[in-house]
Amino acid sequence: MDVKTDQNPSAQWTDLQKQIAEYGVDAFQRSVIFTDILRKRGNNYISHIRSGQPPVLTYNYEMILNAKHFERPVNYALVRISDRGRRIEPAPDAFDHRRKKETPRRPKRPIVIVDPRAGHGPGIGGSKRDSEIGMALAHGHPVYFILFYTDPFPGQTMADVITAMEKFLEKVVELHPDADAPALMGNCQAGWAAALVSAERPDIVGCLVLNGAPLSYWSGVAGVNPMRYRGGLIGGVWANSFLSDLGNGVFDGANLVANFELLNPANTFWTKQYNVYANLDKEEERYLSFEKWWGGFFMLNTDEIHYIVRNLFVGNKLEKGQLELREGRKISLKSIESPIVVFASLGDNITPAQQALNWIPRVYSSVEDIKRHGQVIVYIVHKDIGHLGIFVAGSVAKKEHKEIIGNFDMIEFLSPGLYEMVIEGDVQNENFTSAFEPRTFADIASYDDGTEDETDFSVVANLSEANDNAYQLLARPWVKLWTTELSAEILRWLHPLRTQRYLFADINPLMRPVKNIASIVRSHRKPASPDNPFPALERDVSAYMEGALDIYRDWRDRNQENLFQLIYGSDWLRRFFPPPEPAASAEMSDAERADYDRRLLAMEEGGLAAGLIRVYMAIAKLGQQVKRKHFETGEEIARTHRVLKKLRPAEFKKIMHEQTAILQADEDKAIGALAVLIKDKGDREEALSIARRLCLVDGVYNDAEKVMLEKIRKGLGL
Repeated sequence: MDVKTDQNPSAQWTDLQKQIAEYGVDAFQRSVIFTDILRKRGNNYISHIRSGQPPVLTYNYEMILNAKHFERPVNYALVRISDRGRRIEPAPDAFDHRRKKETPRRPKRPIVIVDPRAGHGPGIGGSKRDSEIGMALAHGHPVYFILFYTDPFPGQTMADVITAMEKFLEKVVELHPDADAPALMGNCQAGWAAALVSAERPDIVGCLVLNGAPLSYWSGVAGVNPMRYRGGLIGGVWANSFLSDLGNGVFDGANLVANFELLNPANTFWTKQYNVYANLDKEEERYLSFEKWWGGFFMLNTDEIHYIVRNLFVGNKLEKGQLELREGRKISLKSIESPIVVFASLGDNITPAQQALNWIPRVYSSVEDIKRHGQVIVYIVHKDIGHLGIFVAGSVAKKEHKEIIGNFDMIEFLSPGLYEMVIEGDVQNENFTSAFEPRTFADIASYDDGTEDETDFSVVANLSEANDNAYQLLARPWVKLWTTELSAEILRWLHPLRTQRYLFADINPLMRPVKNIASIVRSHRKPASPDNPFPALERDVSAYMEGALDIYRDWRDRNQENLFQLIYGSDWLRRFFPPPEPAASAEMSDAERADYDRRLLAMEEGGLAAGLIRVYMAIAKLGQQVKRKHFETGEEIARTHRVLKKLRPAEFKKIMHEQTAILQADEDKAIGALAVLIKDKGDREEALSIARRLCLVDGVYNDAEKVMLEKIRKGLGL
C-alpha cells in the first residue's frame, strides 16, 4: 500500500479512511450491477428457451431444407446465409494474350459450416462478424450453415443424422452446378460427423476442414490432457446409458457442458465471473452474448449418445477403420478423396492437438501411402489459443480462417502429400501470406510424448462393453420402470447449470427489485480512483484465488491420471480384458497393387494435356515450400494455354491426380515417356519452357530443380 511518508499519522489515517470508503462504495456498486448482470443472464436464458433456442448467429439466414420432413426425420436443417460481410477484392480475371480478352473465372465454391452438437446449440461459429462465416462471405463464397434444434426426434440415430447431412450437401451441389463441390467445415464434434460424410460420399465434398475436431480419442500428453481419462474412471459407456434412462430416453446436454466446465475450475468458479465484476463497462455485453450460447443446453437421445461414446470416445473405432454407421459397412477415413485441412491448437484442453492430428499416421502407413491414395492433408497448429477460440476468436478468423478459406483453390491443386500451413508476414496489420511446407509423420509425433499409454485405453474399451452389457441386463429395466417424463423433466430443471441461471432471473420474486436498484446505482456510479490501493489488493486476492483453484485442478488431474494408470495398467485386469496385439504394419493391398500396376500401363496414355500436367506435377512434387505465387503461376499457365484452358476444372483435377499417381509409381519411366505423350517438337519445347517458368517463380533454380529440368529435357527428347 502506497502511503506518503511526508504526512503525519493523522493525515495518513484520514487518507486511508477516504480510500476505504471510496473502495467500499465502488465494490458495493459493482456488486449490485454484477447481480443485475446475472439477472439479465437468467432472463436471457428463459427468453432463449421460450423462443425455441434459435442459433446465436449474427447473420440473417433463409431456410433451404428442414430434415424434420425427411423420410427418417432428424432435428437438423440447412440454411443459407443471406446477408453479406466485408468483401475482400478478388484477383483479376486471367488475360488471354493470344485472343486479347479476359477469361472469366468460375463461380466461387459454396462453403458449408457445421457447429458442434455437444451440449450446446448451433451458431457460435458465426456469432461475430469476424468469424468463419464472415471470412467466407468476404472471399465471395456462398455460405450455408447446418443447424439443429433442441430436442431430437424419437428414434433418430447417428446414421439418420449423417444421411440428412449428405442430403443437405446434395442440395448445395444442385444449387451451384457450375461451381466446384462445396467445402465442408466441421467445428469440434461436428468434425468427425463431417469426416463420416466425406468418407461415405466423397463425390459431394470438395474440401474438408476439421477445426479442433477429435478423431484420435485416446491420444494426449501425460500430465497435460486429463479429460481423456474420465470415461475410464466411471467405467465406460454405461454411465451415459444410465443418465439417458433417467432422462426417459433423452440425454441432457448440460451434462456434457458440466464436463467442460470442470476441466478448468478456476475459470468456471472464479475468473469468468470476476472478470465481469472487475470490468463491468467493457465485459457486460460480451459476457451476456457468450452465456446465451453457453447456457443453451441441447439434447441427444439414447441411441445417439450411446453410439458416440461407445464407438468414438471409448472405442476409438474411427481411426482404426472399425466404425460401422450402417450395419456391415465399415467406414475408412482413407475413403475421403477431397483435400483435408486440420486446424489444432497446443492451448486446447478439450481437443488436444494430438487428438486432432494422430489419426493421420494411424490411418496411413506413411507419407508415401498418403501420396499413393492421391490425398492432400494440410495441418496448422496454433501455439496457445483455447478450444473455443479455434472457431470463435476474431483474431483467429482474420488470420488462420482467412488463409484457409482464401487458399481452398490452391490446396486442391497441391501435389498429394502431408503439409503444414505456415503463415508468414506482419500478422498484426493483416499483411501476411501462407506457404505449404512438406512434413513427415515425425513432425506430427513431435507434438506427442509417445503412444505407449494408449494401450490402457483399449482395456477401458473392453471393460466398458462388459459394464454396459451388465447395466442393460440387470439395472436398466428397473431404472426405466421408475422413470417418467415428469421425473426426467424435474431432474433436468434441477441441474446446477440451469438452477444458477433461472434463480437469478425475474421469475424469482426476490430478484425483481434488483433491476431498479441497479438502475439507481448505475446513475450514481463512482469508480475508485486510479491511485486507490484497494483495487490492486482486490486483483491480488483474485490472482490468489485463481492460483489456489489451479493448484486444486493440477492435484485432481494428477491423482485421476495415477488412479487410471493404476487400474488399467494392472496385470490382473488385463488378464480379464486383454488389450489387442500390436497391429502389423500396413502393406499395399491387392486392390492397391493392381491399381499401381494400372498406373504403369498408363505411362504413355493421355496426349498433350496429360504430358503438360505431368510436367507440372513433376515440378510440384519436388518437396519445396509451396507459396501462393507458385500456384498463381501454374494457374495462369493452365488458364491461358490453348489446350489446358479447354479442360473443365473437374477434368483437369482428374488428369492431375492420374499423372501424380503415375509419377509416384515410377518417376523415371513417367518422365521418360513425355516424348511419346507430346509428339510435336514445338509442343515439347513449350513444355520445357513451362517447366523452366515454374521453377523460376522464386527467381533462381535450386539443385533439385536443376536435376528435374534436365530429366524433363531428356524425357522430351530435346
